[in-house]
Amino acid sequence: MKIRVYYEDTDAGGVVYHSNYLNFCERARSEVFFIRGLTPVLEHGHFIAKRVEADYIASAKLGDELDIRSELLEMRGASFRLSQTIFRDNKKIFELDIILVYITFDAKPQKITSDVRNLIKSLFEG
Repeated sequence: MKIRVYYEDTDAGGVVYHSNYLNFCERARSEVFFIRGLTPVLEHGHFIAKRVEADYIASAKLGDELDIRSELLEMRGASFRLSQTIFRDNKKIFELDIILVYITFDAKPQKITSDVRNLIKSLFEG
């Protein structure tokens, strides 16, 4: 997914504020659903972040066009793990390793059904 860095994404020096890289990755995860006419809020639940590990490699700046790529690394019973990488001009500038847990609407973890598992694989596998 390609995005542009806007003024609202940056600090006073025009450099992307550190937490906005997480927002960019969140947008990319949601967008894979939206471009297929779906929503990340599913019939019986949705996903929440359980663990994130971020590596800030280089800074993005106001006006940059960024490319966010997401790859499924692992599926477990109630969670899955993604690698999300942000590139500027085909140069890696940020990498996120995230575990997302499937929960019901009353915030209880639940096993990922085979239908949801297949959906996740179709959205995030290479």
